[in-house]
Amino acid sequence: MRVLLCPDKFAGTLSAPDVAAAVADGWRSVADGDELLVRPLADGGPGFLDVLARALEARRVPVSTVDPLGRPTAGEILLTPAGTGYVESAQACGLHLLTPTERDPRRTTSYGLGLLVAAAIECGAREVVIGLGGSATNDAGAGMLAALGVTPLDSVGTALPHGGAALTAVAALDGAPRLRAARLVAATDVDNPLLGLYGASSVFGPQKGADRADVLLLDAALERFAAVLQRDLPGCPDSLGTRPGGGAAGGLGAAILALGGRCESGIGLVTRAVGLDAALDTVDLVITGEGSFDHQSLRGKVVAGVAGAARDRGVPCVVVAGRVDTGRREAAAAGVTEAHSLVEHYGGEEHGGTEAAMGRPAEGLRALAARLAGQWSR
Repeated sequence: MRVLLCPDKFAGTLSAPDVAAAVADGWRSVADGDELLVRPLADGGPGFLDVLARALEARRVPVSTVDPLGRPTAGEILLTPAGTGYVESAQACGLHLLTPTERDPRRTTSYGLGLLVAAAIECGAREVVIGLGGSATNDAGAGMLAALGVTPLDSVGTALPHGGAALTAVAALDGAPRLRAARLVAATDVDNPLLGLYGASSVFGPQKGADRADVLLLDAALERFAAVLQRDLPGCPDSLGTRPGGGAAGGLGAAILALGGRCESGIGLVTRAVGLDAALDTVDLVITGEGSFDHQSLRGKVVAGVAGAARDRGVPCVVVAGRVDTGRREAAAAGVTEAHSLVEHYGGEEHGGTEAAMGRPAEGLRALAARLAGQWSR
């Protein structure tokens, strides 16, 4: 039997390659004669570079940057011989870089991402693909723009402090983007606009520590900033606040669009890089998964893309996840044949299953995979 293993990360516990390795170990413990094709995936968020580094002929270059609060942290860029640079926003803007008490989208900054993009350009990248997701920021890329040479100013010409809240006072821009003609691509599967009810602040702000008052403040600040970008930044498109993808990663999508960049499907980009379509054409079963399989999973995430592609080929698709909160009928409509939860494997939430799933995910995945091999392998 040929089985394709193509999971996303389990956020907070295992990377996508680690998830795939655990599933492979469990499967082989029961059906060692089966052929396993291992293709870990990502959608632009944390783990984006790790997945691409396994699939592309590229070199990893370490880069010093800063986290969402401006503290030094380590990042890297991925460079291909063809002149494409890959950057992961979560390495500098990631929510995982902050403790729960440090989460405050009013003051967190994307400046560190700008340092990574600048490093890729300095290394000769003619196109920079920026994976967006898992961010702690809500500054519409103001910090990133500052690192690239465009500084937001207040009405008296003073540079604004970092953070989304400070943009309530933005009146002008100083400087010009130092891109050396490099093209920017936002790799994201979020189609939310920058502003409004479905915008960056309203939808994602609460996950980053914003309360209702913060959401209203930040949305107003980003609306003001978008107007200044449209007025003062040459090449910035009209209607920046409503363009699909502009709300990705706290508005980083809008900043990339303002710089003349474009948005592209993160999962689509990754699946092409790892040759997922060719693999799907040759297998009998697909196993994918992520930390939480819920309603958001079916809106452009890794699992939705994999399940849909498997369904189109008539190939069964099994999901393994830390938690499953998607209805069986909804999942089946998306192409999911079965879904299995580590929480339930460990006895359910009422018996400490959540803690066990977070504390021993690899062990649980190996056991689940062994059980699946017993059911599916022929």
